[in-house]
Amino acid sequence: MTTYFKPLTEPAGQASAAPSRLASRSGAVRRSNPGPVRHRLELTAVLVGTAVLYIWGLGASGWANAFYSAAAQAGSQDWTAWFFGSSDAANSITVDKPPAALWITGLSVRLFGLNSWSILVPQALMGVATAWIMYLAIRRAALPATDNLRLAHRAGLLAAAVLALTPVATLMFRFNNPDALLVLLMTAAGYAVVRSIQDRKLRWLILAGVFLGFGFLAKQLQVLLVVPGFALAYLVSAHPKPGKRVLHLLAAGGAMVVSAGWWIAAVELVPANLRPYIGGSQNNSILELTFGYNGLGRLNGDETGSVGGGGNGWGTPGLLRMFGTEFGGQIAWLIPTALILGGALLWLGRRAPRTDVVRASVIVWGSWLLVTGLVFSYMQGIIHPYYSVALAPGIAGLVGLGGVLLWQRRQQLPVALLLGASLLAAGFTAFALLGQAPTFLPWLRWVVILGTVLLAAVVVLTGRWRWVWLTRTTAGLAVAVGLAAPLAYSVATAAVPHTGAIVSAGPATAGFGPGFGRNASAQGVRRPGAQQGTGQALGGQGFGGGGLNGGGQGGAMGGLLGATTPSSELVTALKADAGNYTWAAAVVGSNNAAGYQLATGLPVMAVGGFNGTDPSPTLAQFQQLVADGKIHYFIGGRLMQGNGGSDASSEIAAWVAANYQAQTIGGTTVYELRG
Repeated sequence: MTTYFKPLTEPAGQASAAPSRLASRSGAVRRSNPGPVRHRLELTAVLVGTAVLYIWGLGASGWANAFYSAAAQAGSQDWTAWFFGSSDAANSITVDKPPAALWITGLSVRLFGLNSWSILVPQALMGVATAWIMYLAIRRAALPATDNLRLAHRAGLLAAAVLALTPVATLMFRFNNPDALLVLLMTAAGYAVVRSIQDRKLRWLILAGVFLGFGFLAKQLQVLLVVPGFALAYLVSAHPKPGKRVLHLLAAGGAMVVSAGWWIAAVELVPANLRPYIGGSQNNSILELTFGYNGLGRLNGDETGSVGGGGNGWGTPGLLRMFGTEFGGQIAWLIPTALILGGALLWLGRRAPRTDVVRASVIVWGSWLLVTGLVFSYMQGIIHPYYSVALAPGIAGLVGLGGVLLWQRRQQLPVALLLGASLLAAGFTAFALLGQAPTFLPWLRWVVILGTVLLAAVVVLTGRWRWVWLTRTTAGLAVAVGLAAPLAYSVATAAVPHTGAIVSAGPATAGFGPGFGRNASAQGVRRPGAQQGTGQALGGQGFGGGGLNGGGQGGAMGGLLGATTPSSELVTALKADAGNYTWAAAVVGSNNAAGYQLATGLPVMAVGGFNGTDPSPTLAQFQQLVADGKIHYFIGGRLMQGNGGSDASSEIAAWVAANYQAQTIGGTTVYELRG
């Protein structure tokens, strides 16, 4: 039977010949025609287009996620805050993630000043870099399979375009959550694994481990979802003998542990009184945060101190979760197409040699999509729609590689049928997802479905025809129609500002409130199933008279998910005599604190961390800080009641209300902690 995908190397005895043959052929192509120059220009056009999509109008999003913007501000003011990822420059408490993403934005703010652009442009550049790495990975895998630079280049371009135009990727590469850095590092690790297999270089596998280790420092255990597939790809396809393959994987695992473990060790070894409290933990432990709130708790819903879980505002777990109204428009457009193309590649290459790089690539990107998708689908704990950006590289890899390799073999009827099925899958998925937003370009869903049906028929019926004009026209139209809907959603995403802790891509969908996550602090819109507004009052009767966020303009869920916007009078008061205090103010919840901190440029203590449920500080510690004259004001407000966790913030709020006189400044209830 025909071997559809040739291995990079020749059979035993000729192992060194193939790479040099391919290299010499590539050099000959470059000398004999302008193709590679055109390729570079085309790649540049794709990357520049991606940059424009991700950077245009970024300033409209303001602080975006103020929680992380305030931490970047703190890191730009104090190196200890930068190293540990503190919420404030006085190092009261950290954000509830490791600080790798904050290292980048903190340095950017230190270099260029505190503004939207210095915080958000690095995220956009990460998106461009991710698309470029995606191109390199797929082009590298496609070249030996096609023995054609032009086709390999097009496979890479298609993968880069699919990634760039995924709506949730457009969202997150325009936003300052850690997901942008996480996806960049995981994609770089996938590229390194493929290159290690193809080039027979252990150093690339070690580098993959380093990328994954730093990915852990971006968003902890989520990075491990791609590790089983990467390891499987190397075990199945790498050239060394089985024993060496295992040793190589152990070495890469060691590199991953070292790359993440040095910072974990630093946190654990530094005495607690010399570093900030670890936000998101109940025992001031980075290990507890890793395996609890940000680890197993996300899977089983047992997240002490959180404000939700499976079925309590975060959607219903199940196999089709990624296609529902909350996640579908973010990521699902090409999932069925990717699965069809990935399965087709495995079937077509079933008789290829063990070391076939196409099979290895399908394992890398396909396992990424399957494992991450299934985990997200069945998670019982907190999960937000933007998490799905982690699926984008897996989808892009399978579509780019599978689309071009199957297109090259469309003369075979089974392959033409598979191609047609993949097109139909894209069309019907887009038709269904566009139906979730019926007022958004209502004509588009009909154009897409009719176009894909027609093109699928053309592919199947004319697969054996050799008319160049028909081939090129059909290929171009297939890509255009397949990407039309995600492109429209991506443009809609880039056209509006996004602020708050939970954001979503695209237009409003049925069951997903209008504009949620887009300028949410102004609109005050509601996420389906999430409790809104009043929450548990902190401090008892009369406390929080300034409203849900102490009188400032707050976000959804009473300042938990959106930062406050203090009045000019309050900003002036907080700045007065600020040099005499370590913290200009204290307020329950990190987003509340972020709003005041970004407005004043001064450290503001986030009592209780993000959810107000961390025991930082305790009542006794807070009383001592007040006695030492380190906190000027306590700002009133309300927050959601958490799922367990510490009551320290409520105790502090009650103590303040009982012992200090409330006053109103600019519509906000505050307590001056002196006298």
